Amino acid sequence: MKPITPIISLIFVLLLGCTKSNQSDSQNQKDLISSIRLTELRGEPLDLTEYKGKTVFINFWATWCKPCIQEMPTIVTMMEKFKSEDVIFLFASNEDQDQIEKFQNKHSYNFHYVQVENLEELNIQALPTTYIFNKEGKLEFSEAGLRAWDSAENIELISKIVYHEN
Repeated sequence: MKPITPIISLIFVLLLGCTKSNQSDSQNQKDLISSIRLTELRGEPLDLTEYKGKTVFINFWATWCKPCIQEMPTIVTMMEKFKSEDVIFLFASNEDQDQIEKFQNKHSYNFHYVQVENLEELNIQALPTTYIFNKEGKLEFSEAGLRAWDSAENIELISKIVYHEN
């Protein structure tokens, strides 16, 4: 059992070394929403600050990404549950307009498709990746990977953000 103790100690020290103060985390989270550069498919810039007072759900995806496409029907169901709330759903890809429009025409999703201009700068390393910002513009949730957004657990997750429940 003694060899495990140094390993646990090392993990504890590494975890402490990776944490930041709450103040800088809070500032970084507020800055994150303003650092995301999105444009409408026709090229007009999309200013995320215009959504202040609304929950903003941004799904970073690609037309070639099978897990992205696999989770889309679950997002449709979740969107339906929150259609009467102030929740903005954006689907951001760094692909060109033609690729996104071909996908849009082929699928019947009623999504607000946009282009992300700085995916690499945002350090998004896997698709799909989802960010959810609260009404004050603070990042409340981020995760890379496929998620069943229509599950009870995820509906509760979104509800807590939308209704400010902690």
